[in-house]
Amino acid sequence: MHEFTAELRARLGEAHEELRRAREAGDEHGVQIASGRLDNLTRLAADHGISLEAAGETE
Repeated sequence: MHEFTAELRARLGEAHEELRRAREAGDEHGVQIASGRLDNLTRLAADHGISLEAAGETE
């Protein structure tokens, strides 16, 4: 696995966890921030031809 792909997947995992925590806390601003981060990382993966569905990283 390329280093870029591994780093991207790690950041996606962090963003998913951040989103989960924000939802549990009822933090709407945190949910918006984490959702935006996930959108950006997902778009970056798509731009580089990295499939997230195969890794179970889509929501």
